[in-house]
Amino acid sequence: MKRLLNCIALAAGLTAMASNAIAQTAANYPSRPIKIVVPFAPGGTTDMLARLVGQRLTLAWGQPVVIENKPGAGATLGADIVAKSAPDGYTLLMGAAHHTIAQKVYAKIPYQFDRDFAPITMVAMVPNMVVVNSDVPAKTIGEFIALSKSQPGKFNYGSAGAGTAHHLIGEMFKLRAGVELVHVPYKGSAPAVADLLSGQVQLMFDTVTSGLPQVKAGKLRALAVTTAKRSSAMPDVPSLSETVLPGFDVGTWFGLLAPAATPPAIVQKLNAEIVKIIQQPDVRKQMLEAGSEPMGNTSQQMAAQIKAELEAFESVVKQIKLVVE
Repeated sequence: MKRLLNCIALAAGLTAMASNAIAQTAANYPSRPIKIVVPFAPGGTTDMLARLVGQRLTLAWGQPVVIENKPGAGATLGADIVAKSAPDGYTLLMGAAHHTIAQKVYAKIPYQFDRDFAPITMVAMVPNMVVVNSDVPAKTIGEFIALSKSQPGKFNYGSAGAGTAHHLIGEMFKLRAGVELVHVPYKGSAPAVADLLSGQVQLMFDTVTSGLPQVKAGKLRALAVTTAKRSSAMPDVPSLSETVLPGFDVGTWFGLLAPAATPPAIVQKLNAEIVKIIQQPDVRKQMLEAGSEPMGNTSQQMAAQIKAELEAFESVVKQIKLVVE
């Protein structure tokens, strides 16, 4: 009995020591440069948001924040690097909706997104929009649905590739609206937009950040946005939810995550500082002008959103029997 009590006391002491060590580590964090891995090439929305947050973290904490672009394998290459990094808060991922989709459409990926990452906070949500070539006669989303139902299979929609957000949101729209549209995948958003402008495809479910300049120039027509709330960058364009598809609410989110075993105290310290950054007026202004809706929620809220999105995309993927090798 005495030996058992000694073991219990030793275990309690070790636990207290470990807790104190973690608390001390969090108190001193960060004590060296932080790396944010962007799983896309430079220049896109993910990269822009990572650099904006990184610059402000550097100013706030006095430690350099390095942005490292690791594109490839549908954004899973960069994610895998972070999943296998030391869980110490010094290697973070600027994740996106692409990662919840990838978990459901790729036959094999080397990590599990909802298991191998600790959510920090959603940085921004970018609404997708139903945008058509200017030659399409429909002026509203209701008119387009009626037109496409009267001519099943006539209209093509482009995407940045099979299994991308553009594609899955398009399939969600088809299922909810009961229309027949032909999916045309491209190797990226830019060539898809080019063919939309030329009329090779008639429709896209593009992000506001990508399509906004063409809409403002009158070269494309925005019929609706896919998030429940209207886009601040296009307040006159209604949402699908308020017009023809009540409850339709999906967009392209961007947020920061750490490896799963990162101490909660460090995750919370990152969350508090990044949310504070997102709330800065000039940061919000930059995001809004680019078509991004600033967020900044709790780690728990981000985890719940990821879980809900995984379930929603799984349902669509099963219905359309999509698998990407």
